[in-house]
Amino acid sequence: MDSSASKAIPLTSDDELVAESALHIAIPQELLSLQELDVLYDDRSATLWTFMSPDGRPSFTPAMLDDFESWQSLISSGFGPGRIPLRYLVLGSRSPDVFCYGGDLALFQRLIREGDRVGLVNYGHRCCAILDRNIRTLDIPMLTVGLVQGAALGGGFEALLSFDYIVAERQATFGLPEVMFGLFPGMGAHALLSRKLGSAMADRIIVSNETFTAEQMYAMGLVHALAEPGDGVNAVRDFIKRSDRRHAGLVGSRRAIKQVWNLHVEELNRITELWADTALQLREQDLKVMSRLVAAQARVAERIAAA
Repeated sequence: MDSSASKAIPLTSDDELVAESALHIAIPQELLSLQELDVLYDDRSATLWTFMSPDGRPSFTPAMLDDFESWQSLISSGFGPGRIPLRYLVLGSRSPDVFCYGGDLALFQRLIREGDRVGLVNYGHRCCAILDRNIRTLDIPMLTVGLVQGAALGGGFEALLSFDYIVAERQATFGLPEVMFGLFPGMGAHALLSRKLGSAMADRIIVSNETFTAEQMYAMGLVHALAEPGDGVNAVRDFIKRSDRRHAGLVGSRRAIKQVWNLHVEELNRITELWADTALQLREQDLKVMSRLVAAQARVAERIAAA
């Protein structure tokens, strides 16, 4: 959006960016006031920066999913050709040392104990719909970028796989720990890793319970750019600057790749339903492992809140 009041603002002051975003009266105010997502618009590069700011554990709780659904709906209705320009959509996290721990394990544990397949499937289908819309870039000709400055585990890692590009600081880590409590990642890992790396490598990553470094992910081609600790935002800005002249070609190339993938939300949903059926077979000892992970995540949330 062209604005005579706009100016080049370095991404170092949230107050300045909030003020810059407020200049654009066409931006839905609901988008700038979501409870667990901080949204900032930079009209110099037509970039919408979003940072997860969870209330509690840095996971995809139902409240976080509510915000993501609203976020996607508001972007779809307010941005794109003929509306507010949007060329880049960036997602990061406010949680120190954590991108996202993924699924809401406390909720899963309760639903499993109650034998609530419908609840598990509904949660999974919500995640798949969000993932599918992100893969399709909300039908806007833009590039999506995941910014990783900490641990991206489980569904957090799966969510990143739906982005066009991933920029990771060198201390960032990635992993799919579900196998340690007898489960498997049910919201996109199989479908996306198989298409990106092949089914054999996808299976190796999924069942290994291994934590991978940003450098390892870069070597595999899953991470597209590495940044030094604390320099991730600048690395994304550099990526945007380098990409801007060839933006149309990059958008077209990503769309071509996704045509080859031939991935539809129905496939994601079927895998989620298989995940729910498997979850209901977990034993008490598996749920105890899940409980320990929930407790560890809660301690992280307390540390973040204290900071």
